Amino acid sequence: MAQLTAYGKDVKKRLIDIGQSQEWLAGQVREKTGLFCDTAYLYKILIGERNPPSIVSAINEILELGKETE
Repeated sequence: MAQLTAYGKDVKKRLIDIGQSQEWLAGQVREKTGLFCDTAYLYKILIGERNPPSIVSAINEILELGKETE
């Protein structure tokens, strides 16, 4: 199993803090951007396989994260 990046860990921690799931986040990203995003794609972002700027920006905004990906 792949390891989460530091950014992925920040996202997971924030989801736990606000009591939401990755499925919820994927839905929020789809709603905000109009782009495809499901839990599998979100996982690829969290482990560093993908780094789509518009989706990462939406995640940061939704979760109120101040940092960029590595």
